[in-house]
Amino acid sequence: MTARDNKTKPEGNNNGPNRMWGGRFGLGPAEAMQRINASIDFDRQLYAQDIAASQAHCKMLVARGIVAEHDGAAILGGLDTIVREIEAGEFPFRAEYEDIHMNVEARLRELIGEAAGRLHTARSRNDQAVTDFRLWVRDAIDALDGQLKDLQAALIAQAEAHAETVMPGFTHLQAAQPVTLGHHLLAYVEMFGRDRGRLEDARARMNECPLGAAALAGTSFPIDRVMTAKALGFDRPTANSMDSVSDRDFAMEFLAAGAIVAIHLSRLAEELVLWCSGGFGYVRLSDAFSTGSSIMPQKRNPDAAELVRGKAGRVIGALNAVLVMMKGLPMAYGKDMQEDKEPVFDAAQTLSICLGASTGMIHDMTPDAAAMRAATAGGYLTATDLADWLVRVLGVPFRDAHHITGAIVQRAAQRGCDLAALPLEEMQAVEARITQDVFEVLSVDASVRSRTSLGGTAPDRVREAAAAARGRFL
Repeated sequence: MTARDNKTKPEGNNNGPNRMWGGRFGLGPAEAMQRINASIDFDRQLYAQDIAASQAHCKMLVARGIVAEHDGAAILGGLDTIVREIEAGEFPFRAEYEDIHMNVEARLRELIGEAAGRLHTARSRNDQAVTDFRLWVRDAIDALDGQLKDLQAALIAQAEAHAETVMPGFTHLQAAQPVTLGHHLLAYVEMFGRDRGRLEDARARMNECPLGAAALAGTSFPIDRVMTAKALGFDRPTANSMDSVSDRDFAMEFLAAGAIVAIHLSRLAEELVLWCSGGFGYVRLSDAFSTGSSIMPQKRNPDAAELVRGKAGRVIGALNAVLVMMKGLPMAYGKDMQEDKEPVFDAAQTLSICLGASTGMIHDMTPDAAAMRAATAGGYLTATDLADWLVRVLGVPFRDAHHITGAIVQRAAQRGCDLAALPLEEMQAVEARITQDVFEVLSVDASVRSRTSLGGTAPDRVREAAAAARGRFL
């Protein structure tokens, strides 16, 4: 035998075929095959969903007369025992049984004997696995929705407390116009509200039960798919058996919505990092969400925010992994789909951690109103208010008012003062009709108070928006 031939021999293959599926095979899998094929190390997370689906399936089989009542009772009792064993940390997970489905079935056979083999009547691991996975993703969406709601509540509370706290608003990361901190924070409330809507939409679309599709063609047994769907809280059974077992767009849609959540969390985190920096000094994070340096004792780092910002890449990567996995798969099921779960599990856990940290940071942060107000002194933030005054009072077309205001800003820059401190005669040198009344609109507070349009930053509007957000989201 050549060295090449020797490398192709099964490694450590001393076992017989797997009794759960190996009747067709004379030998068991190679050690390398066992390692690549087994998913129990991660899909054990599906145990609650797997057992719930098996219980619903068993009850339906009994109701349809496919399984005898005494066998059904034994199966249900055995499944209850397995739940208790897993939750007590006493369940013997075994890699040779590959996944959570076969581990449960093997243990069920140990507990109740031959009757356990009747549970798999009229189903396949194909429809079983995707049913469990849909149930898990549905539960994950519900949990994340609750965390998003908590984050919105923290943002709304801070917005209400700071409805009048003025700060620079930025475009291109350059000071643009004065806004209030409350208005700024409510922008994220809206973003996270849309995130919740996307997750809700994804949940509604995926809430169909694949159980009963079997391997890909359905089953000849007289099953009641509506019964199992209702028992598991699904709206209806899936309509096509091939689509049922080959579909993973529910996972992709969850990850797509989750990636957008991660991006929104990252943007909020980036603002917190900036606001905590010496160049801004707008907020201070609590000790609970800050860290120090191993060498520089003066440092106070916003590490929680930086980690939230960094972890967005994991969620985006999870989406990309599943998209790439699915892009070339023909109908119906391929073992490639075993790779769907780890990215989804990791993304859901990452989002949960990031949401918890973000909510904590927002709840505990202490804004520095004086620092924010001081930052509004530069950048000629009320230039637009001057242009609007020229339009409103003098009837100047806005494009002309824009040009006039730019010339006045240039004069203020040459004198090293802001617009409110520029002498009237300097303004009149550009536009003779400007009167002393213009100074009524050039203060930061006047600018903020004037932005009363729907969705604007005026403090009264911010309070109204915060109250409305409480009603819409909390």
